[in-house]
This record gives sequence, C-alpha cells and structure tokens, in this order.
Amino acid sequence: MLDEAAARGYTRRLFAVQSPLLRRRLEPVAVTSQWLHPSESPSSVTFRIWCCSQAGDFGNENVDLVKSISNLEFAKAIILGNHDAWNTQKFSAREKDAVQLQLEFLGDEHVGYRRMNFPNLKLSVVGGRPFSCGGVHLFRKKLLNARYGVNDMGGSAKRIYEAALQTPADHSVIFLAHNGPTGLGSNVDDICGRDWFSGGGDHGDPDLARAISQLKETTELSIKLVVFGHMHKELAYGNGLRKMIVVGDDNIIYLNGAIVPRVKIIGKEQVSYMTGSNTENPQAMSGGTLRAFTVADILEGSLEKIVETWVSVIGEKVTVEDELVLFSKGA
Repeated sequence: MLDEAAARGYTRRLFAVQSPLLRRRLEPVAVTSQWLHPSESPSSVTFRIWCCSQAGDFGNENVDLVKSISNLEFAKAIILGNHDAWNTQKFSAREKDAVQLQLEFLGDEHVGYRRMNFPNLKLSVVGGRPFSCGGVHLFRKKLLNARYGVNDMGGSAKRIYEAALQTPADHSVIFLAHNGPTGLGSNVDDICGRDWFSGGGDHGDPDLARAISQLKETTELSIKLVVFGHMHKELAYGNGLRKMIVVGDDNIIYLNGAIVPRVKIIGKEQVSYMTGSNTENPQAMSGGTLRAFTVADILEGSLEKIVETWVSVIGEKVTVEDELVLFSKGA
C-alpha cells in the first residue's frame, strides 16, 4: 500500500525503500505540468523516500518544473525525453537554451548515457539515450552530437553499454530510458508498437536493445528491469489498450509506465464507482483526484510484484481504489 506522501507524488519513476529488509519500490507515474492538480506544485509535495527515478517529458521544455524537481531533497535519477527538447534543435555556445538550463538544474542526477549507483540499495540505474522519440532515427541529432559526441545508433549503443560497465558486482541493474528497446513486438498494441499506423511496427530504440544484448553477451550483470514511458497505454484512435509489460526469455522485465492522463479530477458521476473510499459524502469527494502508479517491489534483489494502482486523493485522505497485477513472482 502506498503511503500518503508517495500517493500524492507526481514523479514518473520512483524507487523507495519500504522497510529495513531493503524492500525497494519502483513507481512509474506521470510528470508533466498539465497533469498536476491545479492546486499543487512540485515543491508543495513532500516525499518520504530514499531515491526516485524519472523518465522525462516534464513538458515542452518546462524549465521551471524541472528546476522545482531538482530542488526536492532526495536522491534522484532522471533522463530527459523528446518533449524536454521540443524546441531546441542544436547547441548554442552563445546563450543558454532551455535544454542547457534543464541539464544544469539536474546536474549529476541526469543519467543520460551515465550510471548512478545506490550502494545502500545495491542498485545501479543506467540511463539510455536522452531526448528519444523512438524509432530508427536519432531525435535531436545535433544536440546529441554536441553534448555527447553521438552521431548514430552505433555510437549511442556504445555510450549506453559503457555506462553500464564497472557496475558493482553485487548490484542489480535497472535501465532507465525515455523509450523502450526494439525487439518487443511490432503489433499496434505491443509495448513499443506503433499505434498511429494501422500496420503497426516496432517503434523501440535499437541502440538500447543493442547495448542490453552486448551486456548480456559480455558481462555477468544482473539486469532486472528496463523501465520507460513515451508509448501511451491508451492507443490512438480509440483502438484499445497497450501491453505494458513483457517478460523476456532471459527473465528481464520490460515495464512501460506511460499511463496518460495520470491524474484525473473526480466528478460526481465517478463517486459511485469508487470502492475503496467512504462514499457517504459524494459532494466532498467531488473535486478530488484519482492518480495512477505502477508499483514494482524488489526484495533482496528479487522482483516480487508489479501492479498498476489507482489511488484517490481527497484533501489529506489517500485511498487505494483499484489494483491490477501485471506480474507476480511464481504466478
């Protein structure tokens, strides 16, 4: 069960230690300016967590929101998405563009092509390619070249691969990317399938897939999870829902947390359908929010359970309304 502070959160990727048994919690949730409740701001939310990881798309270069997130006083691992470089196409040496400002505010907590170690958790977060938009072409190629020396998919795969090397031997690895890798299906409803074309297609990142494959071949790293967003759960044109989890033949779990919208305002017509809350006062409930979290529990290096969870937030009261189990160990 989510504690009150976590349920009021807005981060897209959240790791939290829940007990002295090193129970690690990953909660993919939304982070965009339009998905926050109008009465809230990032700085008004308090978390009781050790570290969090966020997969980008904070807004169309929303520098103020990124700055607010950077000021939160807990460890963070973040990678910027395509919307975080929505207008800036190339590096400017003469003036600081919005991408540069975001990167400066995030500092070492931006894990694009980097690794961030959390010794207390025996966990390392390895970042994929920043600004990814999915597919076979590099999005914002001039930015990637100027900032990271990356000109093509091969060079990008090498940077991701090298970031994972030297991971402590006793650490589990979680990849944090804005978009998932190729190789997970090409149907419209697959985890990275193109839903805006009737014929579908694999819209994953080939560089991420290549880096993971090379690491499996050349190292003994314990890769537990690849978490990402970008590809929305609700398919285009009302064509149903996307598959949000894939368990590979090698037991690596690929998890998509892009539930959009993440936050919904509770209307009077929704109150009667809410099972977890006391619905005796529907007027008081109306105007509260429903918020989605995807929660993954890792206990002593073993992935135990992943659930999509909807919670209601009404004033200071937080209630779990619905849970959908995506994965359960041994099931």
